[in-house]
Amino acid sequence: MSETTTADYQRRRWIALALLCVTQFMVILDAAIVNVALPTIGRALDFSQDNLSWVVNAYVLTFGGFLLLGGRMADLLGRRRVFIGGLILFALASLAGGLSTNDGQLIAARAVQGLGAAIVSPAALSIVTTTFRDGAERNKALGAWGAVAGSGGAAGVLLGGVLTDGPGWEWVLWVNVPIGLAAAAIAPVLLAESRAESATPTFDLAGAVSVTASLSTLVYGVVDAPNAGWGSAQTVGLLALSALLLLAFVVIERRSSNPVVPFGVFRIRTVTGANVVGVLTGGALLSMFFFISLYMQQVLGYSAIEAGLAYLPLALTIIVAAGLASQLVTRIGFKPVLAVGMVFIAAGLVWFSRVSPGGSFVGDILGPSLLDAVGLGLSFVPVTIAAVSGVPDREAGLASGLINTSQQVGGALGLAVLSTVANSVTGSAVSAGSLTDGFRAAFLGGAAIAAIGFAATLVLIRSRDSRAQLELSAVTTTETAPAR
Repeated sequence: MSETTTADYQRRRWIALALLCVTQFMVILDAAIVNVALPTIGRALDFSQDNLSWVVNAYVLTFGGFLLLGGRMADLLGRRRVFIGGLILFALASLAGGLSTNDGQLIAARAVQGLGAAIVSPAALSIVTTTFRDGAERNKALGAWGAVAGSGGAAGVLLGGVLTDGPGWEWVLWVNVPIGLAAAAIAPVLLAESRAESATPTFDLAGAVSVTASLSTLVYGVVDAPNAGWGSAQTVGLLALSALLLLAFVVIERRSSNPVVPFGVFRIRTVTGANVVGVLTGGALLSMFFFISLYMQQVLGYSAIEAGLAYLPLALTIIVAAGLASQLVTRIGFKPVLAVGMVFIAAGLVWFSRVSPGGSFVGDILGPSLLDAVGLGLSFVPVTIAAVSGVPDREAGLASGLINTSQQVGGALGLAVLSTVANSVTGSAVSAGSLTDGFRAAFLGGAAIAAIGFAATLVLIRSRDSRAQLELSAVTTTETAPAR
């Protein structure tokens, strides 16, 4: 390959990465962008208070439930093909959501959006991991991926406030339409098609149905538990059903010649450990965003756009920290960087637990949010690298789907549990002091989850795998260095 061709190929790969990062940013952003618009949406479409939460839950439910299936589809049917199909579905669902005239239509559109996101996200990440070689250049690519994905939640709150107070709540959905369709149109030019060469494009239908039903039932049971009650027949029944479906999935997979999840991937202990840490990281951080937003609007009296702007320092710090993390992983390995990140997250949440009814942005929000932003950047990148480390290219979609699933299901579980903790402290009171007491308890609970994540990093992530990846980074850095 000539020097000119090589240079063109390198430039094209990084442009392709930019496209993939934009789509992942859109997917993560959409989980948060409607939060500040909920009161406006409720008034416009005459939502009941009980149904309003399902504008968020419907997206989380299908997103978390279908990620594994989406990752396996990418491996078997072609990663670029599945990526484009998911983008088109996501864009059309966003269009339909903005055109909704009643609550049922919007909830259905949000569910289809979540399905599109579950198809796009693992396909995009698997394209990143198969496009960039394991080592320094993949670390750099995943650093960019982590920066946009980690800042998506904060940016969603900011953009949601701007659009809701500006052109209207519909635009928190319609903003996805031109981005999604443009990305789908550009993808064939920038992205090469790839699939698992040894696999036939057939699905283990029974396995796909059982694992998707198990995850969806789990997420539904957990997100609705604060309303139905943790000890209610609904919650207990759904969690039991989820466990039975998961057991059935394991039995089916062990007998399948072409399983949705080849269990051999879990023999790589670091991959298993990364997914455990992913669950805990998601549980700690999603709840942080949720309770900070409530504290700013319900206690400090911020408007939607003021709450959004308050997230700007956090979003910018995540981007910087994720870039730093990709460099640190190349120098010292992913395990120590992940461990430090979990410490930062836990420390920031402990600091947040000191919020007060008469607090301020500088005194109660800025400092701990910056600490957690550093922690998020330092943890999101290495946990993603660890989750795909040592996984063969033919199973890149599976590994990508697993870590995405872990983070999304962890977020749903953590938010539901910590909401219950906050509500049990607050009770029926709505005074600023009582609300703040509940938020404090939730932040401490999130800090405990992050601390468990730190312990899991030390125990479950192999130092040997981290060192091996570090040696590989040094080799690929040397190989790709320009000749002098």
